[in-house]
Amino acid sequence: MGIRGAETSRRGLLKLAGASAFAGVAGERAVAGVRGKVVVVGGGFGGAAVARYLKLHSAELDIVLVERNEKFSTCPFSNTVIGGFNELEFVTFGYEGLRADGVEVLIGNVVEIDAGGNSIRLSGGEGISYDRLVVSPGIDFKWDAIEGYDEAAAERMPHAWKAGSQTALLRRQLEAMEDGGLVVIAAPVTPFRCPPGPYERASLVANYLSERKPRSKVLILDSKDGFSKQGLFREGWERLYPGMIEWIGFSDGGNVIEVDARSMVVRTDFEEFRPDVANIVPPQRAARLLDTAGLAEGGDWCRVDPRTFESAAAPNIHVLGDACVAGAMPKSGHSANSQAKACARAIASLLAGESPREPAYINTCYSLLSEDYGISVAGVYRPDENGEIASVPGAGGSSPPDAPAEYRQAEAEYARGWFANITAEMFG
Repeated sequence: MGIRGAETSRRGLLKLAGASAFAGVAGERAVAGVRGKVVVVGGGFGGAAVARYLKLHSAELDIVLVERNEKFSTCPFSNTVIGGFNELEFVTFGYEGLRADGVEVLIGNVVEIDAGGNSIRLSGGEGISYDRLVVSPGIDFKWDAIEGYDEAAAERMPHAWKAGSQTALLRRQLEAMEDGGLVVIAAPVTPFRCPPGPYERASLVANYLSERKPRSKVLILDSKDGFSKQGLFREGWERLYPGMIEWIGFSDGGNVIEVDARSMVVRTDFEEFRPDVANIVPPQRAARLLDTAGLAEGGDWCRVDPRTFESAAAPNIHVLGDACVAGAMPKSGHSANSQAKACARAIASLLAGESPREPAYINTCYSLLSEDYGISVAGVYRPDENGEIASVPGAGGSSPPDAPAEYRQAEAEYARGWFANITAEMFG
């Protein structure tokens, strides 16, 4: 298929997937007879979206969103801050829009989920009861997975995998590095938040260095033997940053096993590196808050009903986004947003005494290799007969290889449009 044909096919895919994902929302927004109180923990791509869409389904619902921070910084597009294209404010949003829609937004830290008592407890001791609870708290890090890497080490070797102060720290380190320095990015084992993220980050770090510190190098040490959109990334690196980015996979000794943040040493199974800047992204798991109700069932992630995202471990609790087991869906902002819309509809139906509709989900993931070079992958998903979320055969698509510069530039524009639209939809 030629480039023009591939683009037509991909646009058709996104149109179809979008129609499936938004079914029952854009048209029949209200669900009759809905009463009750829904508490949402976490104000990101899953939590903010489910709160807003619950209000769309029923203005009579009492919706309380609990978020620990006054403002939310998105991981999507945070690499553009590290690469120097944008300031941190560009990826930071408040909750005024949700409040204007009638959602009660509380700023506080949830420390316990009492599944048996249908309530949560805040750090100050306050309890909040619910009829349905939605938790979309994101990830925590497995600090014991890499010897020497803990929260203190992250202040010298930032992970920057939760956007905010760590994002700013990594950018400052790049700015302070001398020309000719070495930047090491350690990519974790799967599953983890945003599978293409480390490779987009390497690209935008290389973009910054190529313009300001062109004798510098970027080394990716990977705990895997392959990665998302690998062919498209490597093609772009050769085109944009020849000789600047090196990737070492697991089989070739890329698995990071130990760091010494004080002496700036990174050790793999076979070698030792002394980078000027070290970006260590550790292995991940669902936020530990979920352990207070046993929602992870002693594991790292939470099993859910693929049609409603209700927890497999506790009734009346729904788990969205990075924290849940979502089958073929990657852990991404768009995935969480798509799950939130289906979950909101399911909760409204359940509270009204109706059976939830059969859902469909979509994920679209854009990656920037420079301001004018974008690549993407998209997929459509449905629950299958085995009770898992599976890819719809023939409904996936990605950017074509060997595309001309204007095609990559157009995809970069699509990426910016995607970010503007999805954040406006969530935060108003």
